[in-house]
Amino acid sequence: MTDVLIPTSMDDVPWPDDAAELLRRHQESIFPSVKLFYEEPIELRAGEMQFVYDGAGRQYLDFFGGIATISSGHAVPEINEAIKEQLDRISHTSTLFLIRAQIELAERIKAMTPAKLNKVFFTNSGTEANETAFLITTLARQTNEILALRHSYHGRSFATTAATGQAPWRNSNNSGLHVHYVGNPYCYRCPWEKTYPSCDMLCARDVEAVIRTTTSGSPAAFIAEPIQGVGGFLTPPKEYFVEVKAILDRHGIPFICDEVQTGWGRTGVADFGFQAYGVEPEVMVFAKGLANGIPIGGLAATDELAGAITALSLSTFGGNPIATTAAMANLNFMVTHQLRENALTVGAHFRARLEELAERHPMIGEVRGMGLMQAVELVHDRQTKQPAPELMHRVLNEAKRRGLIIGRGGLHANVIRLCPPLVVTTGDVDAAVAILDEAFAASA
Repeated sequence: MTDVLIPTSMDDVPWPDDAAELLRRHQESIFPSVKLFYEEPIELRAGEMQFVYDGAGRQYLDFFGGIATISSGHAVPEINEAIKEQLDRISHTSTLFLIRAQIELAERIKAMTPAKLNKVFFTNSGTEANETAFLITTLARQTNEILALRHSYHGRSFATTAATGQAPWRNSNNSGLHVHYVGNPYCYRCPWEKTYPSCDMLCARDVEAVIRTTTSGSPAAFIAEPIQGVGGFLTPPKEYFVEVKAILDRHGIPFICDEVQTGWGRTGVADFGFQAYGVEPEVMVFAKGLANGIPIGGLAATDELAGAITALSLSTFGGNPIATTAAMANLNFMVTHQLRENALTVGAHFRARLEELAERHPMIGEVRGMGLMQAVELVHDRQTKQPAPELMHRVLNEAKRRGLIIGRGGLHANVIRLCPPLVVTTGDVDAAVAILDEAFAASA
């Protein structure tokens, strides 16, 4: 894979560094809710595979990937050429006409997922896709009750923020949905103060308890991320979804699996997170990494749920020729270069190196994740597990100064999220870990 990993020179790119002026214009024009990273925010102006460059031409290893969106790397020629060719043919028609790339992509997704996920609908984002998942399940089940996990994140819209189990991301409960939250599988901070595996999987059993005590008994659906992304890459025990799915099946409740961050090989174990846990959902929501940065989202569902929409319905831009062509080119690139397999092998090396860091730095409370979706939770004290968001802030900035882009997450903003493009090598991981080692030491 080295042939796709070597960056070319960026010396011939003009780099007028006007970040301060750009920040002023951002603050004057953009909603104040749109926050920026870093004490001195930067513009990422160019990228090559696993590298990005700021407005001054400084190079960084990108270990956040646009929040798990850049799956094959930045500016991949094979993907970009397919997009350019499609752009030169036709850029938009709407779903009122046959779209070849859309149909081919839907067939490709069906081939990658369980046979019962027989119909596909395309949107522009994961938020829209989750909205559609709520629409079809509430219509089919004739109820507005939804089960969701605490610490979840499902989007920024009216309904999806109501189904998001983190206070910093919530705006209103008056969405038309009646959301019942269940305890999530956050083993490091178990809501019941138990220790896995002697906990008797109380987090899974809580789903049944909530169904029986606080719902009508027949909610429209249960929605969950296989690994909670914004929540801090919270990774459930291997039995969790098996037990939850058995509960849902007993009550006839559909499972909406939110694969927005876990999908398309990022876990390394399988193409999708639910496959890594050995279960099959009735609805699979996807977005982010499918088109390697080109906006696209969607869902695959059973015939019954897909048929619940009987009114006229379409998505003007969903499944457009540009986005679906990009997605097909990206999937082809990922298969050709065995990126899922790379996520598994490099991810295992990454995990081992992060565990080594944990042995040296007491601020690391836990390392968790799967494949190239790894997290490091920072605490003041390992005994009390007191969250350390100010340490996270310092590490974020220290890593940037040393040439590494990392992510931040968790309810308390104390979790480092690491989700680089799936083309990264063990050498890239070693370089990133060396920078983190220095950043931890400088932040202590």
